[in-house]
Amino acid sequence: MGKLAQIKDGLVNLVANLGTQRDKSAATAYGLPVLNEQDANNAYRGTWLARKVIDIPAMDSCRKWRGWSADQKQISAIEAEEKRLGVQQKTLDAMIRARLVGGAALYIGTGNSDPMQPLRPETIGKGGIRHINVLSKRVLQGGELDRDPESPGYGRPAFYNLNSGTAGQLRIHPSRLVIFHGAPKPDPELDAGDGWGDSVLMAISRALKDADATTANIASMVFEAKVDVIKIPDFMEKLADPEFEQQMLQRLQLAMMAKGINGTLIMDAAEEYEQKQLQFGGLTDVLMSFMQMASGAADIPMTRLMSQSPGGLNATGESDLRNYYDRISSGQELVLSPALQVLDECLIRSALGTRPEEVFYNWRSLWQTTDKERADIGKTTAESIKIVAETKLIPDDVMTTVAVNMLTEAGVAPGLESEMAEYALSAPEGDDPDDDEERGAAATPVVDAAPRSLYVRRDVQNVSEIAAWAKGQGITDLRDDLHVTIVHSSQAFDWIKAGNANDWCSDGRDELVIPEGGPRAVEPLGGMSAVILFASSQLVWRHESIIRAGGSHDFEDYTPHISLTKAPIDLSKVEPYRGRIVLGPEIFEELRED
Repeated sequence: MGKLAQIKDGLVNLVANLGTQRDKSAATAYGLPVLNEQDANNAYRGTWLARKVIDIPAMDSCRKWRGWSADQKQISAIEAEEKRLGVQQKTLDAMIRARLVGGAALYIGTGNSDPMQPLRPETIGKGGIRHINVLSKRVLQGGELDRDPESPGYGRPAFYNLNSGTAGQLRIHPSRLVIFHGAPKPDPELDAGDGWGDSVLMAISRALKDADATTANIASMVFEAKVDVIKIPDFMEKLADPEFEQQMLQRLQLAMMAKGINGTLIMDAAEEYEQKQLQFGGLTDVLMSFMQMASGAADIPMTRLMSQSPGGLNATGESDLRNYYDRISSGQELVLSPALQVLDECLIRSALGTRPEEVFYNWRSLWQTTDKERADIGKTTAESIKIVAETKLIPDDVMTTVAVNMLTEAGVAPGLESEMAEYALSAPEGDDPDDDEERGAAATPVVDAAPRSLYVRRDVQNVSEIAAWAKGQGITDLRDDLHVTIVHSSQAFDWIKAGNANDWCSDGRDELVIPEGGPRAVEPLGGMSAVILFASSQLVWRHESIIRAGGSHDFEDYTPHISLTKAPIDLSKVEPYRGRIVLGPEIFEELRED
């Protein structure tokens, strides 16, 4: 009677024992590494690699922090409240502790005498948050798990016990805590159920130890890099004589002294001398391989973990950093934001006294663009707006809203959204021509002016500030008439249709101030060896309004700029002008041959 063989879905080779019980890999199994809190603290305090693995992701998650979207007064009040409470610094502290030992929390102190009562953000008034304290896993233990499937906190501790030095043991409701976990456990119910995660070092400790051990072994080899070997006839036989031992020590001491003084080693003819040297070739590759394993285990690129320049031809490390920054951004959105939700609701009310629905925040990007990249983004965004507007498929009012959103999201015009909102509120009610039609008012006849070519500019008012910067950058022969061209239209049209520049300024003044900062660049343009390129949504929109009124622009594209000089200059050594730019009223002229 034959035997029945069980066929499995996998690679089986009876000759090589692959996939059988005699396969050596069949005995491989994963075991839970042991890493207690004391071991984690020792690693953090005793080795730079473990400290950087813990600190870097936490620091990068908090260092740029977040930007609030609201009016300027509200933003100032919220940021002042964050600074008073130390939210950014304490969040960083809690994240570092959580990554190191598995968990930590922020306690939201409101002065409530019974911390077991749930915290309701709607009850918080102005200044309602008194303090925020960092609680470590060592003093804060999770209670029994919430087993109610209808509860929003199912599977998490129903309360936390705090070992207080003054009030004994306190029970705290989870809503009063901002909980940070280290490395999340796959199923807390199968573990101790203490409400915390594991140390980040637990899963990667083997990789870190291998990297540290390799470094230590290579360092110890340096002491054995050169070994002198002297062969003496009958050495072991004569060593039993104490007098011979003493003579031998003196003999070797004198020989080494003679060699150290003049490089000559005097020996007996029967003696032999040789040097053995270790070869260090290839050890660097071995060490960097272990460091790369540690880098991959920690999910931190080598350029960030080791603070080294990327290797390889034409390598910049940009893709590695972008992937790493995307990971940090994902953690901010998926972990930090939900953890801080209750605190943020209380924070807004503590800063403003109320909770405006329009107030929200975004995490600031870790990736910083250069001045040239920001100028290119502003130029591309303005060109896109121009192309869409020229199709006339979108009504002007809708196009205005779309353009404001595009410029705001691209970061070209910070504060434009709030400024446009203030302008809409301050505009006179009779400015909308649709209101006249609704009231049945007769339309006022408009007489067209004679079509003419047009050149519009704004003269620079703070010439002395720009001249001082130019002198410091080595820019000579600065032209006398510093100005910004708004439109250069050889196409004749009715100037009256171009409207008034004050319609594009939120304060109605005939002066336009471009604030400090923002995208700036100094480049050659239009026969000039140096011009200041900058972003200004007001000037771009003013340019577009004149084009849409019937004018033209005789150049390929439009970017606000100030022409400086035609003299030769090395622009690679020039730092862009970052100060304010003050422009006077618009000046309308016909085009001249000069």
